Amino acid sequence: MSKGIKIVTIGGGSSYTPELVEGFIKRYDELPVRELWLVDIEAGKEKLEIVGAMAKRMVKAAGVDCEVHLTLDRREALKDADFVTTQLRVGLLDARILDERIPLSHGLIGQETNGAGGIFKALRTVPVILDIVEDMKELCPNAWLINFTNPAGMVTEAVLRYGNWDKVVGLCNIPVNAVFEEAALLGENNRDLFFQFAGINHLHWHTITDKNGKDRTDELIKVMYGQDDAKSIVANIKDNNLIWEQVENLHMVPCPYHNYYYYTDKMLAEELEDFKNNGTRAEKVKEIEHELFELYKDPNLDYKPKQLAERGGARYSDAACEIINSIHNDKRTTMTVSTRNNGTITDLPAESAVEVTCTITGKGPVPYNFGSFKPQERGLLQVMKSMEELTIEAAVTGDYGTLLQAFTMNPLITSGDVAKEVMDELLEAHKQYLPAFFKEGK
Repeated sequence: MSKGIKIVTIGGGSSYTPELVEGFIKRYDELPVRELWLVDIEAGKEKLEIVGAMAKRMVKAAGVDCEVHLTLDRREALKDADFVTTQLRVGLLDARILDERIPLSHGLIGQETNGAGGIFKALRTVPVILDIVEDMKELCPNAWLINFTNPAGMVTEAVLRYGNWDKVVGLCNIPVNAVFEEAALLGENNRDLFFQFAGINHLHWHTITDKNGKDRTDELIKVMYGQDDAKSIVANIKDNNLIWEQVENLHMVPCPYHNYYYYTDKMLAEELEDFKNNGTRAEKVKEIEHELFELYKDPNLDYKPKQLAERGGARYSDAACEIINSIHNDKRTTMTVSTRNNGTITDLPAESAVEVTCTITGKGPVPYNFGSFKPQERGLLQVMKSMEELTIEAAVTGDYGTLLQAFTMNPLITSGDVAKEVMDELLEAHKQYLPAFFKEGK
């Protein structure tokens, strides 16, 4: 076999993997992936074998020269890798159910990446990602890490700050979907518009300019928010019906997750009603995943099924493929990713991870300069970045006080006794995945 690209996907048993494989297949002429290693843990072995068999069928049906390897041995896979992608969930979906159920049972937002649940997902994930980085330093020191494990921004910042690994890109599908769907709302081809995103993961804003240099942002805001039937572009967020006077005053398009901060009372009431009648979003996702893996078992299925779009992560994996393609071929594709700030947003520390529009070059993301936000955006952004910094520090050190500071600072968590009670309950629930918090002497 001639020399080609070796890619390692950690969390290879994910239901998203078929989209990743599809993305590599359709780019094969310019991105010749000759080895694809799908890695998982013992608890994910069955799913790895199911999705791995399907990946092999997809590659065979496409007629491309690529070997798909399945392993539970991460170090075996990482040796001499060119790119490493991470799409893992520490504690599996059962942990996400707890992240949502426990806050909701206390009358707080229960969500995978926001509020108390988002903090605890970071606490479980950051140490694992940092262990992967240590293996990469030894086994594939020239590889790029492409992370789309949530919370993507905090994971990216942890790798930069504590892993001391610069070759990392964080990816979220929210900007990817926005480019396609908002262009359609304006009646334009997305290639004829320039979207400039700035902020942090799940808390960014953007503007839109057409090819004639005309700012289309306020026009889009009116289309998206100035009507009663506005719809969200995110499967797990119900709608975009924000208060018109407030969103009009931004003169930037907020991301769908802003609903939790701009309309907290409404979002909480809807979540509590859903929780009472239907359980958590995570439980619904678990049902969808079960159905997907039943489909994946079909020995005749050798393509990505349309049902995968219902999973809530549409275009994630394909975007990851394009980042890899653009780095490998220095394509200079314009994409929005999490990367080191380095002065791109002057309101945030230079060493922070920010989610901004970039040119993806052979040397990685090169951000478009943004500058400073207006007070409407700046205050919330700085509070949330400080909360992220505290959360990452707590994940690395296991310090209880630092974690409590993060909980107190988060706008979606009631401070005081409620914050401490919810935090303690989540710590106990996830104890097996948080050894730093339960060392002797703590």
